[in-house]
Formats: sequence, structure tokens, C-alpha cells
Amino acid sequence: MAKLTHTDQTGRATMVEIGEKPTTQREALAEGFVRISQEALALVRANQIQKGDVLATARIAGIMGGKETSRLIPLCHPLGLTSLNLALEVEEQGVRIRATARTTDRTGVEMEALTAVSIAALTVYDMCKAVDKAIQIDGIRLLHKSGGRSGDYHAEGT
Repeated sequence: MAKLTHTDQTGRATMVEIGEKPTTQREALAEGFVRISQEALALVRANQIQKGDVLATARIAGIMGGKETSRLIPLCHPLGLTSLNLALEVEEQGVRIRATARTTDRTGVEMEALTAVSIAALTVYDMCKAVDKAIQIDGIRLLHKSGGRSGDYHAEGT
């Protein structure tokens, strides 16, 4: 059975020691999907949501959120991100969000990519909720990560 890395011998939450780990280039790609009504989607496409440009605002919010990951998630190490990019694409049923985070550090950037997607999705929700009360945020997941001793990870079907 695999051991959880964020607990000590007694089961208490603890921050993982990374001081002895080598500094390597690391990358993570995460995605999520915001399912919204056709009415709201048409307004997003036409940039006519009353609160403003949904895609641009969500992109900036996602970047800001990803940069704050260690302040939001108690046991995450603060990282010096070298890059954090978000892509938001309007699809037939909603908005697909993908975040790619990069760093040269001792620990991975998957939490930063996942946080960026989550905050961007919540921003789309917030900006569209006046038009659509049944918005759904679906499928936030890690698609890929690389760097470090644990090797690469690729989600099935990606």
C-alpha cells in the first residue's frame, strides 16, 4: 500500500521535506469544463455578458489563482513559477479550460495547474450565473506532469 506523503508517523498532516530533492524542470497540464446553457454560451461568444469579457477575466483570474496556490492549499510549497498559461475554448456545451504550469524547482506544479483551472472555472461560473442558474463545473483533472524523481504522468485518454 502506498504511503501518503503529507502525514507523519502518527497520521498528522505535515509539509513534505523537499530540501534534499534535486532542482529540475517541471511541468503540469490540467483541464476542466464549465457546462453552461446555450443562451449564456451565445452571450459569452458575443462578449455580451453584463460583467464583461468572460474569457479574458477567467484567464487572468486563473493565472492569479495558480500563483497563490501555496496560500490557498495549506501543505503546498511556494514555488517560483517560470510560466503559467491558460487556454479557454468555447465548445458546443460550454467552456474548456486548460492550464500549463512550469517551474524549475524541487517539487511539482500540478497543484498550481489544478488551482488555475479551478479558479478560472469559478470565474466563468460567477460571470455567467445571472443568465444560467444551472451551470456545472466538471472534470477538473491532471492530464500530464513531468520532472522530478517520480517520472512522467499522463492521464488515460490524453
